[in-house]
Amino acid sequence: MTASDSIGQTGTRIIAASGKGRLLAFARAGMPLVHFVLMLMLMPWKPVGADDQFPAEIWPILQAHCIACHGEGEKVEGQINLSALEKNKGLQEDADFLLAIRKVLEDYQMPPVEESGWSDQMRTSMITHLNMQMVEVLRSRPFAPTPIRRMNRRQYNNAVVDLLELERDIFPLNEKVMRRYSDYFQPGSGKMPAEVRVQNRPLGKDVDGARAEGFMGVAAFPQDLRAEHGYDTQADHLTLSPLLMESFLQLSESIVTSKDLKPAECGCWNDFFMAPQTLEKEDVEAQVDLVRERLKPFLRQAFRRPPDSETLNRFVVFAESQLQAGVEFTDAMKTLVGATFASPEFIYLYDPGESEEKQAGAPDVGDDLALASRLSFFLWGSVPDDALLDLAVCGRLSEPETLRVQVDRMLNDPKMVRFCDSFPGQWLQLDRLISSIPDKQKFGYFYFHQAYRASMHMMLEPLLLFETILIENRSVLELLDADFTWQSDMLRAAYEGRVGKQEDKILTFKRVPVSDRRWGGVVTNAAVMTMTSTPHRTQPITRGAWLNSVIFNDPPEPPPADVSPLGEKIQQEQENLTLRERFEEHRTRADCAACHRDIDPLGFALENYGPTGLWREQYENGREVDASGTLFNRHAFSDIRDFKDVLLREKRRFVRGFSGHLLSFALGRPLDAVDSQTLDEIADRALEGNDGLRDILKMVTLSDPFRKLTFRGNSGVSKSSLSQTKSKGVTVPRLEVSVTEGGVIDAKD
Repeated sequence: MTASDSIGQTGTRIIAASGKGRLLAFARAGMPLVHFVLMLMLMPWKPVGADDQFPAEIWPILQAHCIACHGEGEKVEGQINLSALEKNKGLQEDADFLLAIRKVLEDYQMPPVEESGWSDQMRTSMITHLNMQMVEVLRSRPFAPTPIRRMNRRQYNNAVVDLLELERDIFPLNEKVMRRYSDYFQPGSGKMPAEVRVQNRPLGKDVDGARAEGFMGVAAFPQDLRAEHGYDTQADHLTLSPLLMESFLQLSESIVTSKDLKPAECGCWNDFFMAPQTLEKEDVEAQVDLVRERLKPFLRQAFRRPPDSETLNRFVVFAESQLQAGVEFTDAMKTLVGATFASPEFIYLYDPGESEEKQAGAPDVGDDLALASRLSFFLWGSVPDDALLDLAVCGRLSEPETLRVQVDRMLNDPKMVRFCDSFPGQWLQLDRLISSIPDKQKFGYFYFHQAYRASMHMMLEPLLLFETILIENRSVLELLDADFTWQSDMLRAAYEGRVGKQEDKILTFKRVPVSDRRWGGVVTNAAVMTMTSTPHRTQPITRGAWLNSVIFNDPPEPPPADVSPLGEKIQQEQENLTLRERFEEHRTRADCAACHRDIDPLGFALENYGPTGLWREQYENGREVDASGTLFNRHAFSDIRDFKDVLLREKRRFVRGFSGHLLSFALGRPLDAVDSQTLDEIADRALEGNDGLRDILKMVTLSDPFRKLTFRGNSGVSKSSLSQTKSKGVTVPRLEVSVTEGGVIDAKD
């Protein structure tokens, strides 16, 4: 009798217990636990309590197929001890475990390839059953909260620029890779031009002296750390220590005292900082009324909600004391702006919950105000504009049709350039290219003008591709396989292994067709190939891990600490080996083999691309490059063209992973099992023809995890008062605060 026959006859409920990590470890090791998990899938589910015993009826099957390796005596392979499962939590109550089972089934990790008797129909049936079970399990589970967090420095800069209507950033942002010298980024046009003029910030020169970056005397706070496999928007990396709070106070003061804050730089100068000529300086009461009139909409946008009367009065009272002391109107307004930029209500991102002030019987708009902030910080990296706030205050922003209209408006706004300055570079991990230094003797064509490298041009190619797909709403599948790309003369030469026209200042990129599928898309471009190589050779494992993390959103586990990396120098006995053969030692270790089965086919598929992205058919020793492999234990490919066909065949997996990247970037937190249904729905809709990048961005903003509150409770600020302190001869009001969520911060002098 087969295992499946035994399962069909038992007809009993099954309770299993394990964790995601243990299941995946078991599956990757290809252990006999597969029989146990498949039994779980094929038997009917019945709701049970967490304290129920593991059914005695199943023990004969476990003993026949699994216990010998997992729990008999002292033998516990894969760290799985099945004898410990007599009492445990019901499997159907653990969504993470259900999701992990589905994943190993979808990846064809279970059953192992050497097992026979399991059909694709059976696998599909099990996955369908799992999906139905997960819907029930997740029905009542809330979305994970996003902790209160501060703005990152990019968001802080953008917010200040928008509030003061500045013409340039307040401090240099090297993480913004591109300077754009041709005004091509017009998403409302729906079309990219055939040629653009750009520059690489971190790897190029600033040759535009008329457009110096940063205000005089304003120093940027340190660049924010990126979460592992994540983004600089993640809440757990955006904490605020007392020392950093003090830095924010100094930063806000330096902005308003900078000599560059003047009419020529500030679009709102006349309407906000400058008093009308008809206003008498001696008429303090009239000046105070004007302060209140101008400050209320300013605070509404800065705090992302209408200021309560207590807060507004506190600011106005302080301004009145300044004006009565003889301070000029403009200087008083600057001081209030400095206080605003130092306020926790400006620095912190959080969902405000219920509005503190509202008319009797009026609907609460806390959710809509929170939604306005999430939208603006996701797409524009800044505070919401008046249009979003007006709708939020009326409680209309969350209406589906209204939300769609607003998202369309935002996607057509030139401020979407900020999304392109942040998300794609972090998604593709292009910052790794900055430190890539190929060997000068082997790859002399990579260098020009002494310190300049071809990577200055390489980095811009995938970014311009991303911008084109966004502006023209092209299918996200073109990120994998596009029939066009962007090239400069230098970049074209680098692909051919020669030194081209030496541009180290403003670079001209042209949109060019791609007829050879070895090129096109973000996977096979020179930037990715170079940053995933050492100075002397390619790194298939690094490339495979990059593909798993970026393309499939499934980062591998870190390697064991005692695994030594492959040496840079080839030993004499290895001179006639291919790189694949040199890696055999890593795949022979049991604790390495499982991950290598996932990573190696991805990495070696790109082995025809040398350490700088140059195409090669042979290694230096004359051996042929072997780029063949099998992906997900079922898709065989022989070269990069076949491999791209496989990626497109697995397009649902890519779209789902890409949507997960977007959603995590937007929410500022890692995703979990509760978010999985949203990703499934987006992937399904994309495969129905809605796979344009704008379409997917809209689906993310209309999804339940995005629209629903991610943080509830106190607004974050339980007490605030204005006090005065003198610094550099300027009186600046500072906020004394206590933060009830995320720790207590004392901002006293």
